[in-house]
Amino acid sequence: MITLPTPDDTRALGAKLGELVRAGDLIVLNGPLGAGKTVLVQGLAAGLGAKGAVTSPTFVISRVHEGGRLPLVHVDAYRLAGALEVDDLDLDTDLTLAVVAVEWGAGLVEALADAHLRIELTRPEGAEEGEERLAVLHAVGGDWARRLSAVGLDPSGADHLVG
Repeated sequence: MITLPTPDDTRALGAKLGELVRAGDLIVLNGPLGAGKTVLVQGLAAGLGAKGAVTSPTFVISRVHEGGRLPLVHVDAYRLAGALEVDDLDLDTDLTLAVVAVEWGAGLVEALADAHLRIELTRPEGAEEGEERLAVLHAVGGDWARRLSAVGLDPSGADHLVG
């Protein structure tokens, strides 16, 4: 588990991930409203060098951020009714050339790639207000565990601060 005391720490985690992602990577972000999913994607975009502001794609479903070393496809699956609507987005095509980050994608998008990184974002138990978040990284297949370890992120669940 990674403790993220502030939104800047959440962005820093995303930026660190931006250093290690490559075309074809799928990142699935889960957590309740306000958990920091979009903030983490802002950092991911910054780590990739993407140009422009990164905002939640809730109402447009998907946005492409370019200008960095790889395109970033940012998807919000919250309003999608199921796998058929995900299929209509042709994300599998985007995966050949870009990094795809999907908010609310659990149970909908994992089949798009042989491997993915699932990130669970939450608020600490009992915390009603404040900026602190917790992140748990789940390396699912491929070489995600090795890549995460290479940048100092332990997907095994050990407690640490990002930094």
